[in-house]
Amino acid sequence: MTHFSGQVTLDGPSGTGKSSVARAVALELGAAYLDTGAMYRAATVAVLDAGVDLDDAEGITRAVTRAAIGIGTDAATERVTVDGAEVTERIRSTEVTRAVSPVSAVPAVRRLLVDAQRALVADATAVVVEGRDIGTVVLPDATLKVYLTAAPEARAERRAAQLGVTDPARIAAIAEDLRRRDAYDSTRADSPLRPATDAVTVDSTHWERHETIAAIVELARERAEA
Repeated sequence: MTHFSGQVTLDGPSGTGKSSVARAVALELGAAYLDTGAMYRAATVAVLDAGVDLDDAEGITRAVTRAAIGIGTDAATERVTVDGAEVTERIRSTEVTRAVSPVSAVPAVRRLLVDAQRALVADATAVVVEGRDIGTVVLPDATLKVYLTAAPEARAERRAAQLGVTDPARIAAIAEDLRRRDAYDSTRADSPLRPATDAVTVDSTHWERHETIAAIVELARERAEA
């Protein structure tokens, strides 16, 4: 088996299972793992706790600049802190989910966090990094770039399963939320959501999670051999 050395970027829209897939790929490859979405969510916690209006870009930037955001890079354990307080579960709350897009759209916030992301992965021999602009902005020279996508309906079903939601109306609402966030993220002026020109697109609409993981691990090992 080829030992992987290098950087794998995993970009794509919300609800594709990027985090769980990227974490599993990192474990398979023996690599470090960075969830940049968790970093933006932690920044959003800082903004909400500071009581800043989501239309106030300067206030958002100040709140994020002042916050001490901690993100673990061990694929086996998720740990996120803001100013020393554990927020690993809170960052997945509805409150944070609804506020994260406007916070992450602020250019100064993106610059701050991109610098932090590059610093976190700089010394890793092997790393899997997931988010929305990793292959296009954060690590443009990565060994392998993957754009993971799926139909909004499939993504909504998966998100609903995670949340224990079975009501069809609520699942439809989740799908609509995902479409709205896709539109927001792909049309923002700074680092819009889009595949890198040299990314491999993996559509997981009709795949089980383990099939998606296996496909990406195989791609990474092929690149290592090349």
